[in-house]
Amino acid sequence: MEIRKQLSLDERRAKATAWALTFADMVTLLLTFFVLLLVILNDAEKHIDRVINKLLDETYEELTESVSSSYVSIERVTKGIKITMRGKLFKSMSKDVDPRVHPLLIQIGGIIRTSKILNVFEDPDYEDLLLLIDNRNKFLNVEVRCEGHTDDIPLPKKASYPSNWELSAARSLNLVRLLSKYAGMEEKNFSALGYGSFRPLIDIKEIRAMNRVEKKEARATNRRVEIYLDAFLKQKIGEEVL
Repeated sequence: MEIRKQLSLDERRAKATAWALTFADMVTLLLTFFVLLLVILNDAEKHIDRVINKLLDETYEELTESVSSSYVSIERVTKGIKITMRGKLFKSMSKDVDPRVHPLLIQIGGIIRTSKILNVFEDPDYEDLLLLIDNRNKFLNVEVRCEGHTDDIPLPKKASYPSNWELSAARSLNLVRLLSKYAGMEEKNFSALGYGSFRPLIDIKEIRAMNRVEKKEARATNRRVEIYLDAFLKQKIGEEVL
């Protein structure tokens, strides 16, 4: 009798806990599903990044092969493609670009205009990529950003700008307007920043032993315009974008 009671009790316990096994199996399956989904999404993001970087690499190669000037250096950086311009780019204490620089800007703008990274939206080979991006409620943003830098010599009182900061910003804005024109890109794809003398490549104040010639060369190095061509994903919110 006692044995039967014990068996009956064990059966009831087994039936009472049977749901837990089913629940555990379901949780395990759900966990596996989400892990697989995460892997698939990560693979898709990596694929998008690879294609974007490949397009930037091709544009970088085209720029380095076509643009030959002692005033220009081109680098492939994490921000995209960095084009550094030095020399007498602007008229003294003015935002106006020297006319001798225009042919170089026309050449750079023309390469950007015909580059694959800019024309990816009209290329049927990249329809699947753009659809993949759109399914993530994002869009591919192609941007040209200009950053102006001056040396550390203060502007004279008669200058049109109160400081190098305003001068560098005005020069950057003027230069991107020209690039927008020569590249045939909408102005919304451009941005301009001015850093004045606050981001020098060679900090003259920190190097005490510089002679006059070395300071002159350092200031010439610091006076520059950096143009970045980059492509990256931005989030969409309805018809608006972030």
